[in-house]
Amino acid sequence: MRFLCNINNIIVKLSDYLITFMSFVSKPGKRKLISIAYSLKNKTGLEIGGPSKFFDLKSYFPVYLFAKRIDGVNFSTETVWEGKIEEGKNYHYGNGKTGYQFISEASELENVKNDNYDFLLSCHSLEHVANPLKALKRWNEVLKVHAKIVLVLPDKEYTFDVNRRYTSFEHLLEDYENNITENDATHFEEVIKLHESAKDPNPQTPREFAKRVENNYAIRSVHHHVFSLDVLDKMLQHCNFKVTYKQKAAPFHLIIVGEKTR
Repeated sequence: MRFLCNINNIIVKLSDYLITFMSFVSKPGKRKLISIAYSLKNKTGLEIGGPSKFFDLKSYFPVYLFAKRIDGVNFSTETVWEGKIEEGKNYHYGNGKTGYQFISEASELENVKNDNYDFLLSCHSLEHVANPLKALKRWNEVLKVHAKIVLVLPDKEYTFDVNRRYTSFEHLLEDYENNITENDATHFEEVIKLHESAKDPNPQTPREFAKRVENNYAIRSVHHHVFSLDVLDKMLQHCNFKVTYKQKAAPFHLIIVGEKTR
């Protein structure tokens, strides 16, 4: 029985690698991202707010295929994305792979060891954090020197944030210096007023949407800030990362990769 199980695992893994290789050959736009994902082979990472389809086998960035282990962080034991979860060896990602699930605020990472991870992933998560510079500084602490950080955020031009202005780096720095917390409601009026409902994948009446925004501390659905690649570049540099790659990707992604310098 064990022999058959091992054979099945080998077949599954070979199939995964074959699919990834075919993507590499047939889709030139994915080659750099697949190359970066492969550089994380047999390394241990931490994902904030996942798991995410963006990092799975058939994605732009198949990190789940190559990594040795990935642990996860979510802010609550119940979220609108993951449902009910609990802390422990319960972070299920990829094809039957499991890491440790932490329950913690993204900017706090209680019980997560410093200098412990080879890479950190965050896909459509940082925009839900009220104080993103505080989060990035904390994320830096849990990474080893020269570890990679991979951020994926929404491109506002293709999302319901299209009517909002890009957030300035100066504003983010002011939020950090004022130690803004997750209770912050500074942008709620703007979020409600400028929401482009036609681009929202979850149709709601204006009243329903406003109620959802007002209940943000419990569900974390609000995009506190609107990011450009230039501002993300400044943010990473400010938090002691060297930017090594950035791009826009269909249908609505901003992707930026950095390396911890200190």
